[in-house]
Amino acid sequence: MQKGFWKKFSQGSQEHGKPLDGARSKPILIQAPMADVTDAAFRRIIAKYGKPDVMWTEFVSCDGLCSEGKERLLKDLWFDEVERPIVAQFFGAKPENFYRCAKLAQELGFDGIDINMGCPVKTINKQSAGADLINDPELAKKIIKETKRGAGRLPVSVKTRVGYNKERLDEWLPELLLAEPVAITIHARTKKEMSVAPARWDLVAQAKELAKDSETLIIGNGDVKSLSDASDKARESGADGVMVGRALFGNPWFFSGKEPSLKEKLLVVLEHAKLYEKLFLGVKSFALMRKHFGSYVSGFAGAKELRNKLMGANNLGEVERLIAPYLE
Repeated sequence: MQKGFWKKFSQGSQEHGKPLDGARSKPILIQAPMADVTDAAFRRIIAKYGKPDVMWTEFVSCDGLCSEGKERLLKDLWFDEVERPIVAQFFGAKPENFYRCAKLAQELGFDGIDINMGCPVKTINKQSAGADLINDPELAKKIIKETKRGAGRLPVSVKTRVGYNKERLDEWLPELLLAEPVAITIHARTKKEMSVAPARWDLVAQAKELAKDSETLIIGNGDVKSLSDASDKARESGADGVMVGRALFGNPWFFSGKEPSLKEKLLVVLEHAKLYEKLFLGVKSFALMRKHFGSYVSGFAGAKELRNKLMGANNLGEVERLIAPYLE
């Protein structure tokens, strides 16, 4: 099994301390991939203010990267050295394209490759990709095999869910384990539940038990509210690591445990917007920054008014003009 950077997270490592009763004393902390959210700009902000152990790119289409649209999609694979170790996540349903994208990940200098087998979006599932692969274990295993074949020394992992329309972890996970990915992230909901139903961390514990005779690491994902919550969930489930998603919105300090002041938050809004425009001007719409504005700007007098104004901002200059009075 190609472990790559995951080796340093083995139980009892010097960095993470000795295992307690077979459980990791400190979980591997991972920034989750979120489409149009965890782009290169946001990841660099996270890396600066509260870097986790591992970072993930947004998911990128294997079919797109193997087509004439490749150049347009490469922006989603931009990364900086400060983000390492950085994992490229791909989605698709054609094993041969995963092989080609694994080769590309090597060329681009990534530290690992992750296969998305959990996205619940209909347009993705109609391509037999994302969570739809739960319905086709044989195809899923072929995809892992071809990704590993193209990955060279890069470790290959999988992010998935506990089932499609209903929970079937005890059937699905053993199939994935046969393909020996270095890690499997369990989003503790079914595809049907999207992100609405509470995440079932008892199923993460079940996954850990199912994988007990395997070298594959089990990462839990879903409803992590704070750094202490991540530690509690890892300890209670026995998970090797915790992947954090929505709690990062407006909070790049999450992994540091810091509680920023209002001024610090507003200054980072400006820094984030400036970096976004620097990287993506003419490449991606500035409107995507609005997802972040709504999360950064809350909990103080006048927050709603400022938030509403920022939702109409179309460039960095407008953001600077709107925030300036609050910094004064």
